[in-house]
This record gives sequence, C-alpha cells and structure tokens, in this order.
Amino acid sequence: MVDVPVFKVIGIELFERPVRLRLPFRFGAVTLTEATEAFVRARIRLADGREIVGATAELMVPKWFDKDPGRSNAENVDQLRSSLALARVAYTADATPRGAFSHSAVHQAACMVEGERQGLPALAAAFGPAEVDRAILDALCRGQQISFQHAIRNNVVGFEPSLIAPDLSGLDVHALLSTLAPRSAIALRHTVGLADVVSGHPGRAADGLPESLQEVIAAHRPAWFKIKLGGDIAADMSRLTEIASLLDRLPQYHVTLDGNEQFASVERVGEFVARVRAEPRLERLAAAIAYLEQPLPRHRALADDVASIAAQIPLLIDESDASYDAFPRGRTLGYTGVSSKSCKGLYKSLVNLARCRRWNAEASAPRYFLSAEDLTAQAGLAVQQDLALAALLGIEHSERNGHHYANGMAAAPQPEQQAFLDAHPDLYERSRGAVRLAIRDGMIALGSLSHPGFASGALPDWDALSTQPAVAVQRPRTTAAASVAS
Repeated sequence: MVDVPVFKVIGIELFERPVRLRLPFRFGAVTLTEATEAFVRARIRLADGREIVGATAELMVPKWFDKDPGRSNAENVDQLRSSLALARVAYTADATPRGAFSHSAVHQAACMVEGERQGLPALAAAFGPAEVDRAILDALCRGQQISFQHAIRNNVVGFEPSLIAPDLSGLDVHALLSTLAPRSAIALRHTVGLADVVSGHPGRAADGLPESLQEVIAAHRPAWFKIKLGGDIAADMSRLTEIASLLDRLPQYHVTLDGNEQFASVERVGEFVARVRAEPRLERLAAAIAYLEQPLPRHRALADDVASIAAQIPLLIDESDASYDAFPRGRTLGYTGVSSKSCKGLYKSLVNLARCRRWNAEASAPRYFLSAEDLTAQAGLAVQQDLALAALLGIEHSERNGHHYANGMAAAPQPEQQAFLDAHPDLYERSRGAVRLAIRDGMIALGSLSHPGFASGALPDWDALSTQPAVAVQRPRTTAAASVAS
C-alpha cells in the first residue's frame, strides 16, 4: 500500500489566452471561429514544507456547457470564469491538509451546490473544480517526481469512489487501478463538423494545411471518424451520403455519430436510425457505426426511455453527464456509454470506468463503455492531459479536433512552442510555422506523456498570458455529506 500524501492548497491563479480558429467549427446550433483558453496554476504545500506548482488548461467553449439560446457566447464564457473563480475560493479558503482525491470530493460537491445557487448549469459548475483538480494533481506528481500514470495506478491520490458514488460501495479500488494498462499510442478519431467541406480544397484558411475531409484523409490517414449531426433528418441523410461516398473508398473505417442534443424526441431519433439503416448508399457506413452520442436535449435525455433505439445502436450520454449519478440513471433508460472529458473531471472518468467494469462483469459481456471526446482541446497542457487520461482508461481511439480547427500552438510564443516540442518530440512536430500535433498513419504517439507531472514536461509562458478578469463570487460551503471525504 502507498501512503497517500496530504497537502494544503495555498494558491490558485487563473489566466487566459485568445485562440482564433483557422476554420469555422460548427456543432449543434453554434459556429465557433474564436474562443478563449483558460489556464490554471495551482500551488500546494506538502507535509515536508515544500511548495510545488502545477498547471492545466482548457478551452472555454460557448454553447456546450450551456445551450440556452438566450445567452450570448460572452455570457457562456463568463459562466465558466465564475466556475473557475468559485473553485479557486473553495480550494484555497480551506487550510485542511488532504489527499488529492479528498480535496476534490469535498470541494467539487460544494462548488456544484454554490454554482446551482448562482444560476450556473451543472456542466458549467463542474468546470472549475475539474480544472483545479488537474492542476493540483500536476503539482502533486511534480512534487513526488512521479508520472500521472504512476499516481493513479498506485493510488497516490487516495481515490475512494464510494465517497462520491455510493453505488460503488465495496469496490476493490486496488484491483481497479493497479490493472490499468496505459496505451502507448491512441487512434485519431477525426471530427467532421457541420460546416466542414467534404471534398476538394475550399481555400478558406489558405495556410497549406488540410481543410476538407478528403485532404485530412490524405494527410493523416485516420480510420476513425466522428460525424456531427444537425437534427434535420433530410439534411443529415444527404450529408451522410456525401461523406459515405468518400469513406467507402477506404479499405476499412469506423464511425461515431454525434447528435449534440439536436433531435427533439425519441421518435425522431428512431426515425433517423431507421432511415440510415434502410439507405443502400449508407450500407457500409451504417455497419461501421460504433455508437450514437447524445441525440436528445439534456433535459429529455435522462427522462425518456431509449431502449427501443439502443436495441439497434449503442447510445452514449455526453452533455447529460453533468453529475456523478448521471450514468447510472442513463443506464436504466437504455444508454450503455458515457464520455470521458477532462473538462468534466478526471475522477468522474475513473468512477465511470469502475461502473463499466462492474456492470460488464455482472452481464458477462462488454456492453458498457467509455468514449474519449474532445472539446476542442488545444495543443499543450489541455490535449496532453486529456490524451493521458484516455490512454490510462484503455480507450482505443479519441476524438481530436483542436489540431484541425486551430493552427497548432500558433497562439503561443515561439519559445513556449519549442519547449513543448523539445519535451514531447513524439507527440508534436513543427510545420507551417507552428508546433502542432503529430499524426502518423492515423495514430498519436503518447510515450513522452509519462514524464513526471500530469503528462507534461513543459509549462506555459505565464508572462505571455492575461490574468482572468475578476469575478465576484462567494465561498462555497462544504456540505455535511462532502465533509466525510476529508
């Protein structure tokens, strides 16, 4: 058994960097052309008095955490800033020494309660604690001079899932974590956005990089694809037919479909699935579909029975996965999959992995699964930590779209870009004036992510970042239930 290091969180700083996309990214009802990347720097004090700094980053994407059409993109970003500010206050105002997981269990719950009180949607409220947890874990790993993989597999974080997921009472945590076998490489699952051109070279970016799906296939040779749907069945069928005419030229391919909450009812989803299965031109594509992601709006997804559709195609929740009990609730309705996203919390991914393992053992079949979905994670800390998490979970393929819609690390100063390239020469390459993700034969190499710390041998140029605008928040109050984890 490994002793769980306890420490105090003594400082959290919040920074930002603007990111302009080289191509518009349309998902659901929004078309994204620019966004702001949030950076978190956490300082912890270990029991021996040493102070260690850790960091993380994540793009603050509008119209995903909250899809209320009455709110502007700027208001959505401010919601995420508020969530980060809430987490900063919660984690730093409590001087109690705890293990990494205990800090999360106590403060994440309190932040969710306070976020709801202040009108934040659940996904947005979870964003701040999720980011702070990653920065804290990075600091702990750096202080212990161990990798993220070592920290989780040996439970240096003190993971005890029953504290936040009572359905996992009695779980053999050691058996779960010690048997995790991180992948050394992961397959790229290329996203085809609703605004993406399928064939040819549209010349919108004029930067020499791939623009159309056809060019992506020629350059990166992926075998996995994620296709965004718009919820208009006729339009979706037409677009799928166009995409299939290109993919069918490949010797083999796999597809996931993402509804992004665009289908109004179970009946509409059922009609769409039936149309896809009946269309001769989609015969190969239909056979290649691994699952359909979040077709229903989040307020309907965990209320409507989808068993009739799940009997034809595996269904996965993404936007509906806003609380620790979401996946078990979805399971009762017919969902068998749930997404892993760093922006939703790394410990939530571990909890849901434990559930899949338990449920599959009970069913004596690999029915329940995790997917790796990408909320436009940018090159650097964001993409590295998300890839390291997916690799540790044993996921075979990961949606990666930040490398396609943004120009690599072009938003960062050249010395910062070079530092990440030097630290991770297998993960990155330099081309067209910027350091970017290296994709070879549809695969992403991950060997360098075993560096001490949370998957990074480099840190951002903090002086080149802007301080997050001040947001007034109250300190979240630790609940009685959450305090058990302390």
